[in-house]
Amino acid sequence: MTYIDYKRKTEFGMLEYNAIDQYCREQGIDWFASAWDIESVDFLEAFDPCLYKLASASLTDFGLIEKILHTGRPLMLSTGMSTLAEIEEAITVVTEFDADYPLLVAHSTSAYPCKPEELNLRMIPTLQAAYPTVPIGYSGHETGLATTVAAVTLGATFVERHFTLDRAMWGSDHAASVEPQGLQRLVRDIRDAETALGDGVKRVYESELGPMKRLRVNINSAYLV
Repeated sequence: MTYIDYKRKTEFGMLEYNAIDQYCREQGIDWFASAWDIESVDFLEAFDPCLYKLASASLTDFGLIEKILHTGRPLMLSTGMSTLAEIEEAITVVTEFDADYPLLVAHSTSAYPCKPEELNLRMIPTLQAAYPTVPIGYSGHETGLATTVAAVTLGATFVERHFTLDRAMWGSDHAASVEPQGLQRLVRDIRDAETALGDGVKRVYESELGPMKRLRVNINSAYLV
């Protein structure tokens, strides 16, 4: 099967999007989608999405970016398969349209699944340094959860992972996706990592006072032999 035939076989239409929209409204879930062409923006506008995601493959499609910008909705740019120059050019399109446009940028590597040595998570602080006023996140396509948690410890303000009911299902993205129990663990571990990062201010906690009293040498009672 060719890639375009595969996409046509798996593509959702109005019926499926109506079902998604109805379910999310019932559950209080904000949902959005990637628009791959101008017509898709018009299609998605009927559902009042909370934001638009621009897929990595579309980062150089400035006509599509401008179409989304005219909706006024927040835009999340994914940066896989892109050079720093291409990322900068796409962000410039946004900031020239409106310097205060609600923009988010996600570091990503567009391999499915992606090998750990190609995740390059240190790009997260690199992007933060280059665009200090823009929320920088992480869009991961790796197997496992630890590297996504690591992205949070490096400063990712949001994360995106593909989700599936069964990683063994037919299709191109399931192997790089997270199953329900895995997603629960990922959220738990991210919250634990956020709590554990603390505020960077050194202090002695109450829980340390007992061990300190038992284990630390009292200099007044110490002696030399």
